[in-house]
Amino acid sequence: MKNAQDYLDEANAVVPKMDAKDAIAKHAEGKGLFIDVRDSSDIAQSGTIEGAHRVPRGMIEFRADPKVESLYNPIFEKEAEIYLICGAGGQAALSGKTLHDMGYSNVTNIGGFPGWKDAGGPTEA
Repeated sequence: MKNAQDYLDEANAVVPKMDAKDAIAKHAEGKGLFIDVRDSSDIAQSGTIEGAHRVPRGMIEFRADPKVESLYNPIFEKEAEIYLICGAGGQAALSGKTLHDMGYSNVTNIGGFPGWKDAGGPTEA
């Protein structure tokens, strides 16, 4: 039987991590699709990355699957550079693994929002 750490280990094995400073540089270049996978209440309390899309972890499969026409979000393109952020990095890793399993090949975990904010990344409410 698997436990939470097993799932995180599997996710971290296939989803590369990027530190906040490198992610901020990508953001400044206008490269990539930044997605905050936290619940809206968490984002309301802390803010998020400037211009980030908000797709909760529990909806990622539905928003990323064009076959679910009523929920699909066309921001998801298989070739897109996707950068995921959450509260501490775990939800981003698990969401990245899900996207990887769905055929998205360029997904990166940029960790937790506090790290982004502490590194001076641009934010919005």
